[in-house]
Amino acid sequence: MATAAPQIEGASVADGKGESVWDRYARVPGKVHNGDNLDVACDHYGRFKEDFALMRSLGVKHYRLSLAWPRIYPQGDGALNQAGLDFYHRLFDAMQEAGITPWVTLFHWDLPQALEDRGGWVSRSTVKAFARYADTVVQAFGTKVKNWITLNEIRCFTQMGYADGGPKAPGRKEPAGVVNQTYHHALLSHGEAVRAVRQYGGPGARVGLTDNSDICVPVTETPADIAAAREWFAERNIHLLAPVYQGRYADSYLEKCGADAPHIAPGDMQLIGQRTDFLGLNIYVGSYVRAGADGRPQKLGLPANYPRADSPWLRLVPQAMYWGTRLAHEAYGVKEIYVTENGCGYNADAVVNGEVIDLHRRDFLRGYLRELHRAIRDGVPVAGYFLWSFMDNFEWEDGYERRFGIVHVDFATQKRTPKLSAHYYSAIMAANRVL
Repeated sequence: MATAAPQIEGASVADGKGESVWDRYARVPGKVHNGDNLDVACDHYGRFKEDFALMRSLGVKHYRLSLAWPRIYPQGDGALNQAGLDFYHRLFDAMQEAGITPWVTLFHWDLPQALEDRGGWVSRSTVKAFARYADTVVQAFGTKVKNWITLNEIRCFTQMGYADGGPKAPGRKEPAGVVNQTYHHALLSHGEAVRAVRQYGGPGARVGLTDNSDICVPVTETPADIAAAREWFAERNIHLLAPVYQGRYADSYLEKCGADAPHIAPGDMQLIGQRTDFLGLNIYVGSYVRAGADGRPQKLGLPANYPRADSPWLRLVPQAMYWGTRLAHEAYGVKEIYVTENGCGYNADAVVNGEVIDLHRRDFLRGYLRELHRAIRDGVPVAGYFLWSFMDNFEWEDGYERRFGIVHVDFATQKRTPKLSAHYYSAIMAANRVL
């Protein structure tokens, strides 16, 4: 099961928490559907004990969550907010009581606004602030947390936050060279988090990156199309996975960047390329690729009526689960993979007679999980799976309209109602097989 702090916690100014870029962005007219904000969200800040009790009743044993950086360092650096650390101590203690193992993401997009005001991910000073934050939380929680994720989906908070003018916070539109530098600074922060876990995590501590790699599916499972898919995957993800797994930017990437290549200081690549224990993959969608007439991979566009969820970007490609994990293993030599997110967003999950009959989500899960089991049978080193998401929440620019949870949330009353998909997934977890 997986969630993220800014999407569920609420309590946006409680107990000394600072403003995040999403707190600010949500108040810009037109940026978030219906003008929704993060002030209350799912009120997990006040209801975490009942949420963990519900997780336990469903059979959840592992839970991926994130820490809110501005709850711990309200200005990003500067004074530590002890109340923020105390909250997460209470939260981890409640998880332990419920028999749930935490998998903690250090950064899930909620950059402190004070750091953004000083340049955000464009500035190397953000890396320095993140290093201090990582040191603080790993030292504080190292006896309670052994599974650490450095950053979530680098390309979303860099490319979609700094290049496109949105839809992600902070909604800037910067030139290519600046955006490439945000990639580099994010990768440096990943390296600082790995260093912090190695230095302060204690016995048994493990750490990895979560990436939303561009995934492709060979149109036919023939040697030519499979080779084309492997080449396409390697090239599309070269700017992030090559530095992490090969310790350097590929010459082809730097040549493509030209004058827009990131500035690399001495020691940067050693920091970025430190050994990690696993790769987290967030797998939702995929493209279809075949061997083109010129010998190069050819991406095929999806027809207008290709099946999708209510999220316009979420085209339903279950085979992405098989090929995403397999290609990461084959193209970059990843030795341990966790699917850290997989799920689907729909708008009309209504409670009728106390039930939410979300058969579309049940079918989504069954299709993707069957492909994941196929990958495991074929020897892909998949070690675990986290469903996105435990409950409906603040879905970024889509506000509260788009529902990804297997637990329905009435945002007016905060009542939680497990959907049909929750009971289905509960049965899968109990049987440890796809039903």
